[in-house]
Amino acid sequence: MAPNKIIIDTDPGVDDILAMLLAFSAKAEELDILMVSLTFGNVEVQNCLRNVVTLFHYIEKERAWRKEHGRPEGFETLNTRKPIVAIGAEEPLAEHMMVADFFHGVDGLGGIHHSHPHLSPAETWKSLFKPTPGSMSKEEAAALQAVKDQHSLFTPSLKPAHEVMLDLLRENEPDTVTIVAVGPLTNLAIAAAKDPETFLRVKEVVVMGGAVDAPGNLNARNQMTPGAEFNTYADSIASARIFALTSQNPHLTMPPTLAENKKEQLPPYPSSTKLSKQLVLKLFPLDTTESHMLPKTMFEDYIKRKNVAGSPLAEWTALFLNITFQKNATLNPQQQVDSVPKMGLQLHDPLTVWYALCPANAAWTFKTEDIRVETSGQWTRGCLVVDRRGRPVKAGEGPIGEEEEVMGDAGGWRDSRRGNRVAWCTKSPGTEKFARVILHRVLGDGEQW
Repeated sequence: MAPNKIIIDTDPGVDDILAMLLAFSAKAEELDILMVSLTFGNVEVQNCLRNVVTLFHYIEKERAWRKEHGRPEGFETLNTRKPIVAIGAEEPLAEHMMVADFFHGVDGLGGIHHSHPHLSPAETWKSLFKPTPGSMSKEEAAALQAVKDQHSLFTPSLKPAHEVMLDLLRENEPDTVTIVAVGPLTNLAIAAAKDPETFLRVKEVVVMGGAVDAPGNLNARNQMTPGAEFNTYADSIASARIFALTSQNPHLTMPPTLAENKKEQLPPYPSSTKLSKQLVLKLFPLDTTESHMLPKTMFEDYIKRKNVAGSPLAEWTALFLNITFQKNATLNPQQQVDSVPKMGLQLHDPLTVWYALCPANAAWTFKTEDIRVETSGQWTRGCLVVDRRGRPVKAGEGPIGEEEEVMGDAGGWRDSRRGNRVAWCTKSPGTEKFARVILHRVLGDGEQW
């Protein structure tokens, strides 16, 4: 069976880094990772780029360490392809930009680039994301080649992420590429607006975001939003635009134009001509992701194992995870039991990669509903809205028109042609076992756990 081709759209971020480590630790027959597409989100996009470059740096160090210790190098996907790394959106489509540096640290990894600068790669890698001068001396050319050799596991791109995303969808057969989106959906929304038919060549879009029936989580500056999850909150309009592509008539569930917005608006989806297909969207909301935890004690026990202790990845991940465990305990005092904090990290983003690794596993359970994203509410920005009135939903007849609105059904919730069709994950192959899966795959000690 051919590997699942994926594009990872991300804003790393602690759990984003774990998600990418899980993806790159896959076997060659499991995943073919075409691209890492970067967006603002947890931190601003240049910090996200530094974290991705550092991730590849530590994968290189880890593979060398394992080879030296007579262990399989792992990370087989990188033997068959060097994924493209492309920089994308620096801010949301319309709203005021919010980041989650209060949780992830100003650099996205608990501040370790500042507290442990000697562990970060030299910033000569920045030259890889700048146009090459038309003429260079032999010394300059040699210096640039040396930088490329130091960062040989990825292919840097000078094109914006949404353009590379569309290029890859054109180059591959329809329904063969999955986009795994674990940050704000801005890059996806820009790509879909620029060329909706090319974007719809995607097999499916797998999104970590939203809260369907669960409460929201923390947003930027340590403020609580009762109903929204951070990714949908960070760019609710982008989320609404992508969700709308799951509808038979996307223009009917598109967000309204914000009159006060001075930013350039993306064009609406066409209302006069139907798109060739509906987007397949698999949503992983807080309802499901929050129960998948990496306990602090489990992580600490694992990195002490004889075939793991002292490895570059174990030591690097321990740096930012221990900071994160402490931060999580501080922000969630309700987790205190007998004054002993139940420290851990919720594996939000890695869960989407687990799905990409084994989408055919029958244990994955999804519920398909008309889910829409609130974009203009004072208290509800980024909230997911589902009709819980229990009224029957029917397929209407005849052409869609405003005059066909059913009395008392503002928004067309009872006409299946008018609403979105989002499949959200309600169950995984194993809440308790996922932490063990990710530790074994990423840090794999070669022994039975």
